Amino acid sequence: MFNPYDLTRNNIRNLTPYSSARDEFSGEAKVFLDANENSLGSPLLKWYNRYPDPHQQALKQKLAAIKAIAAEQIFIGNGSDECIDLLFRCFCEPGKDNVIICPPTYGMYEVSASINDVEIRKAPLLDDFQLNMIHLEQLVDANTKLIWLCSPNNPTGNSLNRADIESVLNNFNGIVVVDEAYINFARQRSFLQELGEYPNLVVLQTLSKAWGLAGLRFGMAFASAEIVSILNKVKPPYNINQATQELVLTALEEVGQVNDMIRILVDMRDALAGVFESMPTVEKVYPSDANFILVKIRDAHEVYNFLLTKGIVLRDRSNVKLCEDCLRITVGTEKENTLLIDAMSDWFNR
Repeated sequence: MFNPYDLTRNNIRNLTPYSSARDEFSGEAKVFLDANENSLGSPLLKWYNRYPDPHQQALKQKLAAIKAIAAEQIFIGNGSDECIDLLFRCFCEPGKDNVIICPPTYGMYEVSASINDVEIRKAPLLDDFQLNMIHLEQLVDANTKLIWLCSPNNPTGNSLNRADIESVLNNFNGIVVVDEAYINFARQRSFLQELGEYPNLVVLQTLSKAWGLAGLRFGMAFASAEIVSILNKVKPPYNINQATQELVLTALEEVGQVNDMIRILVDMRDALAGVFESMPTVEKVYPSDANFILVKIRDAHEVYNFLLTKGIVLRDRSNVKLCEDCLRITVGTEKENTLLIDAMSDWFNR
């Protein structure tokens, strides 16, 4: 039977986490003289002189209702990048353990592995941007602790085959991380409701994309209560500030507005893809389940530089294996998309 504590680093398993002033008190009080805060307030119209809830209980209750899972299965990070880093720090012994990534994929998996001195093993995607299951299986050994799967994938935009992800979950006795940063734009359903079936599953999501809250840095890891408790041992005591907690709580009341934005963005994504498919020198527009499209175009680097002269910034992925001559294009506003299309016409007519 899978037990996350068997994978946990010895020093983390034996760690006594920092106990903040707010951890040592529960209930109601009128006077707080326990945390060495500035009792006179702060130089803002709204005071932020008190430390925030270290466990973000109100947020977790709200998210639990939206996501239809238990609050104990939710970890909140300062962006998904904190969740990624903590998974390495909790479960990977530096200089000993290894993880598997499937490039091209989100670059922070490799960066965090390097920071934590964890070996990176690569099972590149196939030409259709799906998992190479045979290669992936060959890379696993007794020291493989994490397999990172990004679906929908960044920078390719496609969802990974669900059956392949399920196969990895069923056959790997380590932690499988499914990064669903772009799941709100996808046709494929989330793996959130599979948490009870797969105790080795961690699902990452974010409020940076569909929710439009990138500036607040709010990421989520959904997993078993046991895995969440391990992450909570290692996180900084007040990793989500009070202003962010308040703003996110307000935003979470607007699910309908967010769903409307998602529909609009998906429609504009499909329309933008159709325009690029008709452009000369565009070799391929890859199918996308995200809020961006990946476009293979001749002279991609020159196109990128030309657009810079027009004040338009795309992401040049030409130097990424399997994404040669590709530009990653985020879906903008209707006005921004028009400016991009007009600038592309200028490129072709130059």
